[in-house]
Amino acid sequence: MRLAGKKIVLGLTGGIACYKVAELTRALGKAGAQVQVVMTQAACQFITPVTMQALSGNTVFTDQWDARIGNNMPHIDLTRDADAIVIAPCSTDFLFKLAHGACDDLLSTLCIARPAHIPLLVAPAMNVEMWQNPATQRNVALCRADGIHLMGPAAGEQACGETGMGRMLEPDQLLSEIIASFQTKSLLGQHLLITAGPTFEPIDPVRGITNLSSGKMGYAIAQAAWEAGAQVTLISGPTALATPYGVKRVQVQTAQQMHDAVMAALKQQTQQAFIAVAAVADWRVANASTQKLKKTGEHDTPVLQFAQNPDILASVAALPDAPYCVGFAAESENLLEYAAAKRVRKNIPLLVGNIGHQTFGQDDNELVLFDAQGATQLPRADKQTLAIALIQELAKRLHA
Repeated sequence: MRLAGKKIVLGLTGGIACYKVAELTRALGKAGAQVQVVMTQAACQFITPVTMQALSGNTVFTDQWDARIGNNMPHIDLTRDADAIVIAPCSTDFLFKLAHGACDDLLSTLCIARPAHIPLLVAPAMNVEMWQNPATQRNVALCRADGIHLMGPAAGEQACGETGMGRMLEPDQLLSEIIASFQTKSLLGQHLLITAGPTFEPIDPVRGITNLSSGKMGYAIAQAAWEAGAQVTLISGPTALATPYGVKRVQVQTAQQMHDAVMAALKQQTQQAFIAVAAVADWRVANASTQKLKKTGEHDTPVLQFAQNPDILASVAALPDAPYCVGFAAESENLLEYAAAKRVRKNIPLLVGNIGHQTFGQDDNELVLFDAQGATQLPRADKQTLAIALIQELAKRLHA
């Protein structure tokens, strides 16, 4: 319920992408938002007001002279208690209206009449040639200069059969953009490098050693960092999770691959912070077989030899130009003692501790933050809530 208590005025203009907005409307409602739909006459050619009313649960408005509003001023009354106005899809023509202050229907008049503190987010949707047209790009530049937030567009196949920029973002991507618009941009312009998930150390081509980490905490932190305005690179071991929207993901399998990917990322881009969330295997199988090990007899058990994996967090912390390092400690007992000692041993300013078997694979968690001043507990909550709290703590330390 990340949009609980928020009122969203959702405007639809003419375009085949209106069918995606039906799903967006449901997603906004599930996230806790109250959705008030306003449609242009062109939008009504692609999806009916009845459909949007059923999905939003509220009366749909299409006419600036609608007498159902007591003072007959829907362009005023519909926005005064709104938290944001979202235009999806936003057509080429409507971008022109926004750029030039046109007020020839309810939705355009509503946008121009909105109070200055209400953000306006638009999701362009049009043919690739229309998007690339110099006139459209001039209007886009004017809209951005006026503080209008453009969500997309994306490149891909279009309903007309052509391919290129101009495709509207998918409903889940738009939802991510809308949620992010309400978050404090405490890490705006910062670069963050995050590791997440388990690692997998091969025994042979079909078997290996891993752990129960799902990657949920690391992925939640990556999403929270992006929402706070950071550019995020996520280096992930094997998980079943989708890449958080707006985040660059680098896929690895073993601890050595994760170490190499982290070091490469640090060389390519200066990172303000490194958050080592991944549950990295301490050892790898030194005598891994190139072929599948066969069971040849009842008492024929292979003997595995182990070698220590590189310590990724300690390696990063030891760099002469090291970013601000945040470590994670998943313990099974004596959390306060072991995690505090690990922070000192790794020589890092902040370490996040939890009980591993109580959080791996779960949707909630309980964290303890360890720094030079001692330990601070973050009470049990869902992992996204904890991720937001952790990012806020990181932002305070980076700004300090």
